[in-house]
Parts: sequence; C-alpha cells; structure tokens
Amino acid sequence: MHTLIKDVSRHEGQVVTLKGWLYNQRSSGKIQFLIVRDGTGFIQGVLVKAETDPETFELVSQLSQESSIEVTGVIKPDERSPWGYELAIQSLKLINQAQEYPISLKEHGVDFLLDHRHLWMRTPRQMAIMRIRNTVIKAIRDWLDEKGFCLIDAPILTPAACEGTTTLFETDYFGEKAYLSQSGQLYMEAAAMALGRVYCFGPTFRAEKSKTRRHLIEFWMMEPEMAFVEFEENLQIQEEMVRYVISRTMEQNARELKTLERDISKLACVLRPFARMSYDDAISFLQDKGHEIQWGEDFGSPDETALASHHDGPVFITRYPTAIKAFYMKPDPDRPEVVLAADLLAPEGYGEIIGGSQRIDDLALLEARIREHGLPEEAFRWYLDLRRYGSVPHSGFGIGIERLVTWICGIDHLREAIPFPRLINRLYP
Repeated sequence: MHTLIKDVSRHEGQVVTLKGWLYNQRSSGKIQFLIVRDGTGFIQGVLVKAETDPETFELVSQLSQESSIEVTGVIKPDERSPWGYELAIQSLKLINQAQEYPISLKEHGVDFLLDHRHLWMRTPRQMAIMRIRNTVIKAIRDWLDEKGFCLIDAPILTPAACEGTTTLFETDYFGEKAYLSQSGQLYMEAAAMALGRVYCFGPTFRAEKSKTRRHLIEFWMMEPEMAFVEFEENLQIQEEMVRYVISRTMEQNARELKTLERDISKLACVLRPFARMSYDDAISFLQDKGHEIQWGEDFGSPDETALASHHDGPVFITRYPTAIKAFYMKPDPDRPEVVLAADLLAPEGYGEIIGGSQRIDDLALLEARIREHGLPEEAFRWYLDLRRYGSVPHSGFGIGIERLVTWICGIDHLREAIPFPRLINRLYP
C-alpha cells in the first residue's frame, strides 16, 4: 500500500512508496530534484547519482512534466522545504510517460487555460481553490445539519419559472415545455411545511447574456427554507452560518489560503456583527456619490461595490422595492411598496453572496402576485396549495457557492471557483 503525501509527517525516517505525477524537476548534474504531487500535496524528491543505478538516474532525467510515477525512499524533515519534508529517493518506477504537456510552468492566457481546464485544475492555485470549495460546501452542510435542517433534493426539470421568465432554459419534455431549474426554493417551501427546516443543494441555471466576472450560466446553490421563521430571524441565521463557514475555512485551509496569497485579515471581518442598510438609504448614499441610479432600480455591480466599500465587512441591504423582486416575497405590512427581503453583499467588491426573504403566506396575495407577473397559474397550483392547507410565516435564502468561494479565495472571477465553468461563450470542455 502506498503512502499519501499529506501523511508523510507520520513516517519520518521510514521508507515509503508514493504514487503521483511529476510537477517539476531540475538537475545539478549529479543530483536530480523532483517535485511530485499526488492530489493531497506536494513533496520534493532527491535522487543522488552516486546512490542509485545508472538506468534509474537516466530514466529520471528523461521524465516529462505530468508523467505518472511511483517513487520509493526515506522521508526526511527539511526546514527549507515549504512542505516541511523531502523524500530521499531509492527507486523510481515510470507508470506513464506524459506527452509534451500544453500547460508549461509559465504564464498563459485565460482562454487558453479555459480550453485546457481539465489540465489547468492540476496547478497548485486551482487545486487550492477546489479544496477551499470543498470545505465551504461541507461547512455549510455541517452547520445546517447540526441546526436540525433536513436535506431535500429538488428537481432539475421544472414546469415554470421561479426567478423570472427571461432567464429560462427551455427543453422539450415529451411534448410539453419544461425548464432547467433556476432555484429549488419553491420545492423547499413545500418540504418545509412537512419537515420544518430543510435545504437543497444542487446546480441552478440562468440564461443570462452576461459576461461579468460575477455571473455563470450554471452555478451551485445551497437553499435553506424554514417554517415559522420571519424576516429578522432569517438574517440572524444567515449571519451565523457565514461566520461559521469563514472561520472553519480559515482553520482548515490555511495552507491553501497561503498558496493563493489571500490576506486573511480581510476575512476576519465576519467576526464582527454584519452591517445593515435599507434600500432607501443605499439609494441616497449612491446618489450622493454621483451614481445615476434612481429609486425603484436594481443595483449594478458598481453600485454593489460602492455600498460594500462603505462598510468594514459584509452588509445586508434590506427592504427592496416590491416591483423589482420575485413574486413570492412578502411585502412589508407597514409599507407594501417594499418587501421583507435582503441581499448580503461581501466586502472587497465581490457583490451579492446571499439573497433571501420572508415568503408570502397569504393565498389571495400570492394569487394576485402571480397574475401581476404574468405567470401561468396552472403551473403554480401545487405551490398555492401550500397556502390553502396550513399556511404559516416562513422564510429562506439562497447562497451562491461560487460567489462565496470567490470572495474567500480573493480571486478575480467566478470561473475559477467552479470545476468546469459554463459561460455565455463557453460550453467546452
């Protein structure tokens, strides 16, 4: 059985066998230095010509980048190494000699790297992002599970829109129209009426013709929904969950954050209470700063960046105009022109990472809102049933995994926060 690189600290002074890929190598003539990776980490292997047979030394000198190999040797501590250990190689076996590798250890253009995304993922930076993504997903799920939420799987094919009819992907469903899911929220509302607190996790699709660094065509969302939870409690739950996720990522992914050269002091801001700002105040603030936005309009990326920059940490923007929000959001009883909704903006210009609201629980009001939005009432008959049979106040939110990972990692574009990005101009690989 071979040893994983992440576990070599347990085998100091012992002979181990590692299996992995050659990331890089250099030679001083009589000594070969090999950087080996196995998916769990990197380690430098040292092969001394005088201490090995000529055939092995010659084989190593002919290895190409990303060749798969099996190496056996002694694990030794090395304070100079960024990994803390090195491998004194005794023998090496070639598993597969890689052809000339297209992604060399130099700068490449973004389009080239995206064309080779299946190989780009092997680089230390991309591996670090994927490991942080894994931690973020697991942390959210662990937090929700510990708080008594039940995972419910939402369908990908749906009969109607959830977030607006202009961004739907339509497909034929045995002669009927069906759409790729924009959100699992409506189904989570049904599940919450059965199980109290639930969440779904899966891909969502938006046919948005947008080329900004904040948009993907396919992205992943975690969507909790809660019976008997109203607006203020909903915000408290979001804040607690984000704080937990950031703290756990900083604890478990210190090495990856260092690889990304992330300033973790920018993440520690979540330890303070999140700021709040009403939509009204946000509009006044933006207008004072010279933005041309008017009350009743939605924020663009420059607006969100300006609002976030005004606060030292995440900020909730609350009570948006009813007219620009989804049909299911509950109007403020004291001011029906705004809804009990909030977006959580990340600092440093990363934009919205959570959108949530209290949902309409009154049957007549929900029927009226569906008609106002021009939605097919027949497709929402089952959804209206939730208000006919034991309706209660309830709330929920959706957290975009890629946007959260992008902020945590301090990277420039969502395309690096997902294994295989789907963009308006990209379906390959």
